[in-house]
Amino acid sequence: MRERRTFAPDVKREICRQLVSGEKRLAQICREQGLAESVVIRWRKAYQQRGEQAFAPDAATTAPEARIAELERFCGQLAWENQVLKKALQAARSRSATP
Repeated sequence: MRERRTFAPDVKREICRQLVSGEKRLAQICREQGLAESVVIRWRKAYQQRGEQAFAPDAATTAPEARIAELERFCGQLAWENQVLKKALQAARSRSATP
């Protein structure tokens, strides 16, 4: 079993930048860094969702204002998704109710 390694947030961000920009491919990064694809994919997803803040220190050590702002953005995203899903459900119901 491999020993678990930790990577600095700056290293994770740089790897994600290279991947997202197309500078390097997933397989190349995994080979060079000795990482599993699933790890890099998880990092990329976090980077795409939260940008440069993706690998910030643990929430307990960040300023409360930053955490509140992050949670407000997340609530806004959830509200938007909920609204879209409600509209889709209404449209699906109206289509199935029409003979």
